[in-house]
Amino acid sequence: MPGARAAVGAESGRVRRYVPDGPFDLRLVLGPLRRGPGDPTFRAMPDGSVWRASLTPAGPGTLRVSVYGGEVRGEAWGPGASWLLEQLPELLGAADDPSVFAPRHRVVAHAWHRRPGLRLTRTGLVLESLIPSVLEQKVTTDEAYRAWRLLVRKFGEPAPGPGPAAGGRLWVMPSPRTWALVPSWEWHRAGVDNKRASTILRAVRVARRLEEAVRMSPEDAQARLEVVPGIGPWTSAEVVQRSHGAADAVTVGDLHLPGIVGWALAGDRDADDSLMLELLEPYAGERHRAARLILLSGHTPPRLAPRMPRGDIGRF
Repeated sequence: MPGARAAVGAESGRVRRYVPDGPFDLRLVLGPLRRGPGDPTFRAMPDGSVWRASLTPAGPGTLRVSVYGGEVRGEAWGPGASWLLEQLPELLGAADDPSVFAPRHRVVAHAWHRRPGLRLTRTGLVLESLIPSVLEQKVTTDEAYRAWRLLVRKFGEPAPGPGPAAGGRLWVMPSPRTWALVPSWEWHRAGVDNKRASTILRAVRVARRLEEAVRMSPEDAQARLEVVPGIGPWTSAEVVQRSHGAADAVTVGDLHLPGIVGWALAGDRDADDSLMLELLEPYAGERHRAARLILLSGHTPPRLAPRMPRGDIGRF
């Protein structure tokens, strides 16, 4: 493939170089793929590089992405290395067209001006976004991140390539078959209730069909995902935002997003989904990008109520 070369040593991988078209912020682009600071599949390094471990259609792979000047360098290891490098431009937003976006509110315009390097990633992988999104249903992010971290480290496999160079070993998430064999008590120890565990088990049984959705439009992909009991509009939107780079997939049913959007665009901290969608209507086709910019703006309402109560079923 263009820009790639064969491995030349135990710690050397295949390499591809890529020059983004326009402003580019690596951590801003790949940030949505990180599931908490302890995500075992993702690591952001002090030198500015980002490491990811993925289960690709060709097998497990590790990808290191770094930026030098205006050029991106991707280096990959493992059976999935070629697939990861083939996907590299889309992962970094090459399929995204931010030029069609027109800010229509000062908060959005200010965030857009301050974040010119924002591109929407497209991973080309469904399950790697679906499973952590299911874990995030109706719980705090801390609980979900803990569950993802524990399950991946216990049932995943060490990522190929130079782990120490990534600041410690990365892990590839379990295969669908391995997810299907996770004992009930291990879900419990990770703090995952039966409803979320059952949703994941139903999803991995039809993993091939779900991965096929990456070749569909985001709307059709959401419809296919939502056929699985336990996967609704919130979860399907969270998935296609990452797997498809879906610029218009709004996360509805979220505990905080309507209030944040309502506060930023209308000064209404009590906005619900219907008002949020009404406020985002001028951004039709780009509503997810607009919502993302609002979140990046930091223009959020002051907190008045306690946070969602945290539960840990693994202790009982």
